[in-house]
Amino acid sequence: MRLGIAGCGRIAERGYVPAALAAEGVSIAGFADPDAERREGCRALWERGGDGDAVAVASVDELLEVPLDLLVVAVPAEHHLALAEQAAAAGVRCLVEKPPALDLAEMERQAALDPAPFLAFNRRFLQGAELRDGIPAEGWLELDLELRFRRDAWGAHQSRDEALLDAGIHLIDLACHLSGSAPIAVRGARVEPENGELELELARGRARIAFATDRNHREKVEVRDRAGKLIASSRWGGLRSRLSGLTGNTDPLVLSLQRQLEALRNATPVAVAADGVTAMAVVEAARRSAALGGAEVTVTPAEVHP
Repeated sequence: MRLGIAGCGRIAERGYVPAALAAEGVSIAGFADPDAERREGCRALWERGGDGDAVAVASVDELLEVPLDLLVVAVPAEHHLALAEQAAAAGVRCLVEKPPALDLAEMERQAALDPAPFLAFNRRFLQGAELRDGIPAEGWLELDLELRFRRDAWGAHQSRDEALLDAGIHLIDLACHLSGSAPIAVRGARVEPENGELELELARGRARIAFATDRNHREKVEVRDRAGKLIASSRWGGLRSRLSGLTGNTDPLVLSLQRQLEALRNATPVAVAADGVTAMAVVEAARRSAALGGAEVTVTPAEVHP
């Protein structure tokens, strides 16, 4: 599977390049970024360990002239729709990084493209890969999900998305994915630029979601049954992650992206544009709930996909 990577920021440098190097049957054919230093830096990282040369060009127009199987859209979110449209017009499927869009209307436009994009909800390949097989297919679920990290430690060149879009959207998608059910309503939402929380009612349960981009890294997922019995749990961050790095284990970001790329290569399920419509509908409901002091807000559109 030949990748083109549009956007050579931190997620490409620290995520997609090492993930492609680790993945079986995946190569990078080219990079596009208007910043020459960034695109040449990513190309150098790939060519030091990869199999084959990659082009490094200034524009996505030039990158789409290279034979590609998949375009990774890793630019700031305000450009996601335009690049997804550009890739679809060229007949190239794309994988859009999170947040997939700035609002629900943009996400619905992406979902209408042919071919419609895949979405990089990579927590499906971390906590999702760890836990989903152990969760019963039926019955009420209580989920507690938390994702927090220090945005400044990531060192993004340009992007500074609000915490709800930067961290919260991962947990919204993960709650729907783990429960295999559609969202119904949001209540108790608090949405600040760097942190927040919400309660998400699902067709078969309830998820309490907390997110922050101004605190030390921690990721927690706990799933309980109606009686409160713990049936699945996962924790990343803190001492575990530091020890993992010291012992030479794969970085969790790289591991999740590697698994995601291999799933795409093998044509096994990943997040699709309809999942992005669902997640962005929850985001909009959370914003309305927060504006109304935490009031319950129904998730729209009425027909969303689990």
